[in-house]
Amino acid sequence: MRLSKLFFTTLRDDPAEAEMASHRLLVRAGYVRQLGAGIYSLLPLGWRFTRRVEQIIREEMDGIGCQEMSMPVVHPADLWKESGRYQKIGPELLRFKDRTGRDMVLAFTHEEVVAGLLRELVSSYRQLPMLVYHFQTKFRDEPRSRGGLIRVREFVMKDSYSCDLGDAGLDHSYQLHYDAYKRIFERLGLDAVVVGADVGVMGGNLAHEFMVINEHGEDTLVLCERGDYAMNQQIAVVGKPDPPSEEPMPTEEVATPGTATIADLATFLGVGQDQTAKAAFFVAGDGRLVTVIVRGDFEVNETKLANAIKTTTLRPAQAEEIRAAGMEPGYASPIGAHDTTVVVDELAARSPNLVAGANREGFHLRNVNVGRDFTPDLVIDVVNAREGDPCPKCGRPVALRNGIEVGNIFKLGTDFSIPMGATYLGEDGKQHPIVMGSYGIGVGRNVACIVETHHDEKGIVWPDAVAPYAAHLVTVSPGREPRVAEEAEGLYQRLADAGVEVLYDDRDESPGVKFTDAELLGMPWIVTISPRSLTAGGAEVTRRATGERSVKPIPEVEAMLTSPTPEMAVAT
Repeated sequence: MRLSKLFFTTLRDDPAEAEMASHRLLVRAGYVRQLGAGIYSLLPLGWRFTRRVEQIIREEMDGIGCQEMSMPVVHPADLWKESGRYQKIGPELLRFKDRTGRDMVLAFTHEEVVAGLLRELVSSYRQLPMLVYHFQTKFRDEPRSRGGLIRVREFVMKDSYSCDLGDAGLDHSYQLHYDAYKRIFERLGLDAVVVGADVGVMGGNLAHEFMVINEHGEDTLVLCERGDYAMNQQIAVVGKPDPPSEEPMPTEEVATPGTATIADLATFLGVGQDQTAKAAFFVAGDGRLVTVIVRGDFEVNETKLANAIKTTTLRPAQAEEIRAAGMEPGYASPIGAHDTTVVVDELAARSPNLVAGANREGFHLRNVNVGRDFTPDLVIDVVNAREGDPCPKCGRPVALRNGIEVGNIFKLGTDFSIPMGATYLGEDGKQHPIVMGSYGIGVGRNVACIVETHHDEKGIVWPDAVAPYAAHLVTVSPGREPRVAEEAEGLYQRLADAGVEVLYDDRDESPGVKFTDAELLGMPWIVTISPRSLTAGGAEVTRRATGERSVKPIPEVEAMLTSPTPEMAVAT
């Protein structure tokens, strides 16, 4: 591709809204352009590297026996109503009506479509197991699109589905995907950490996420220093301290003006935050006011809470909703409250003589004991793991790290096949539900993570396997030195004839502009033909990743780029 003909432009300055390196560099280098919040166009360069990422994923999916297909972006809402997710999923599922008034949705994911196909196409156990996959556009109306391609509303996902006779078959399919995903991320140049995860709206009974450690990641990972434990903080359960052994003491109201936070309260009373009870308030999807009590040195884990009270959505309660239940925001506790579901973390329930709100502004109660002073509806673990908490496997301290999810795998079981009637006739002559698994990889997010991992202060540094072009060919003074243009044109054409595509900067620009763009765009090799290089014996070859330079005869450069050795050239 001649750069003079390429549909792109580079920017010298970072986009004002870009926080992450991948966002800055992909926009500056002319790979992507934003159309709207969380909606991006892939320009030709962006399309090329995306196709390379897809091809690596495709090869590994094909390698485990997955059959590629294509399923629609627009779904009749009836399918989602059958599965129950139409009612469970919030506004991130985009709902609309077609011209006949029929309810429709934009694809959030494709479990319903697969289950619908299974009930139409599968009748006998002889047709199973089956693995299928596709690359398709998804739309999720994210409330906080950010990070360029990291969190978007419209994106392409590879989602695959396993369809098995029973749990043993699902275990096998799950392991096939687990191993394939590890190979995929290794080939993409990503060091992915596998963590246990919440099943969320996908359902099922087991999930793992593949995470890339990144300071800007929105997920918090709980990792044992010895590698014995790796969980998303959403579901991580770690060791908790033993509370002091004390006899319950009589409650005592104490004036605590200006102490609406736990930190202020603890300082005012001269006690540790572990001697306080923190109240948090939420409204569940069914309208219930939920009062959560945790010890003051811990934070509420909303995923654990939502799972505990069996809701898919939670929102913070408003002050008037809290007061309507007989509690005072900032000074609240369940003591004397009404019309609220009370959930207490098990450590708070075991901790004696805590300081809790008196439900009167400016006052708290000393020596509050769960069970004596109020009765919870549920006692369960609903707190976040903390840095340094003991690993549940070995007891060593855990570390908290931010991560970006690049892939996920779910054991769906029969959560979709039973409500949607996807069954098979078994050898025993009886109908059985098909046992399913679901496995996703966001293509754009992986691209962004590749750039996050492989860049320097000058620009992107593409790994060979996903680079848009094998090399970036630069000429210096081709107008003044005809031999420069002649040698560059000859090399460019011979490489094209050999099936190796390079990006050829044939523009009438200064050497400084050309070299800056070459480093920003990040192809694995920069090949410079100039009067100086020709005098020295050929072309200057620079390895973008290391900056190593050498002058090689042009036939040797050609042989290097047409070599099948992965580290020498990018196959096209």
